[in-house]
Amino acid sequence: MPSPYRAIFATPGTKGFTAAGLLGRMPLSMVGIGVLTMITELGGSYGLAGALTGTIALSAAAVGPQVSRLVDQYGQRRVLRPATLVAAAAVTGLLIAAANGWPSWTLFPFAVVAGCVPSVGSMVRARWTALFRDTPQLHTAYSFESIVDELCFIVGPPLAATLSAGWFPEAGPVVALAFLVTGVWWLTALTATEPEPHPHHEHTDRSSALRSPGLQVLVATFVATGAIFGSVDVATLAFAEEHGSKSLGGVFLAVWAFGSCLAGIVFGLLHFKGKAEPRWILGISAMAVSMIPLLLAGNLPFLAVALFVSGLAIAPTMITTMALIEAHVPHAKLTEGMTWISTGLAVGIALGSSVAGWVVDSAGARTGYVVSISAGVAAAAVAFAGYRRLTRPAQGEEPATDGDGDSRAAQHGTDRVA
Repeated sequence: MPSPYRAIFATPGTKGFTAAGLLGRMPLSMVGIGVLTMITELGGSYGLAGALTGTIALSAAAVGPQVSRLVDQYGQRRVLRPATLVAAAAVTGLLIAAANGWPSWTLFPFAVVAGCVPSVGSMVRARWTALFRDTPQLHTAYSFESIVDELCFIVGPPLAATLSAGWFPEAGPVVALAFLVTGVWWLTALTATEPEPHPHHEHTDRSSALRSPGLQVLVATFVATGAIFGSVDVATLAFAEEHGSKSLGGVFLAVWAFGSCLAGIVFGLLHFKGKAEPRWILGISAMAVSMIPLLLAGNLPFLAVALFVSGLAIAPTMITTMALIEAHVPHAKLTEGMTWISTGLAVGIALGSSVAGWVVDSAGARTGYVVSISAGVAAAAVAFAGYRRLTRPAQGEEPATDGDGDSRAAQHGTDRVA
């Protein structure tokens, strides 16, 4: 492991919560593909499968920030375990209903409750922030977390698709559920690195972190970005099936994540000067442009190359986004702020997967990438329109002194990297 990454793991407890977070985050990449594969293997349409995954994502978008808000107030252990049990029960009900051929409408109530699943990635990033706030190591930690995210998307989709297509239809979601419960229980048992909660008092600001103008821009942009992810998932699985190898769909999505992972590793080793906002705009624009080759793909090898190249823009953009969140959201609301980004992605994934499912059923798999291109254009448009808001500091945040003696407010737009 390169020295900047090795250095952050010299702090006691970091290896444990990183491993637990990896397990707990696996469902992020497995549930959607697992449900898509399960429903189609059981004879359902891509439209139904996309609607179900969209429902889960929308529910997570509504419930996730509220769960994280409670975490900021009461702590991770007290909130995450009950939330995980509720989500696990709902996913179990969804699998039972699908396996027994219950009417399609009965699947959706379970999908709604399944959205109670906590944002494990936000919980792990909150631990890194508590350890390295206002130090160069925080950028390295955020970079490493983006790499872990991509590792999940390298392993998760092909694992879920292979299990559901090759073992039994419900296998992918079942394994994802096991990862979730194991990871959350392990993470919440590691109390030494758990961030201190911020209980509400008489004069506590109880407003949402979403009041921050900068966070509003980031969330709105990531709704469109999520639509890219959701539509590419559906279109890629359908494209692989049209070309006679449905199980390769998950492999191609892993190639997409692999490109992002490599870019994230390199990005975490670089030293940047100046403000982060221009790099963020460049990353969003690069993601939009990289969707065009997907529509031009006429065979599986070309699609694999196009997915790899398009993945190169994802992790650097996500790393920069997390740095901007840490700068625009007060400390006491950081977990909630990070979860709002996941919420924006979840809403976008719901929209993208649902629309792409309908387009694929109506006009074929490759046409589904039109949805991806449209989402990319929308993301870039929102990012440019809201760019000036990102120059404003977080509401209610006092300037903090960083390790170099400069105020955090003055440095709010700068990536400080090892």
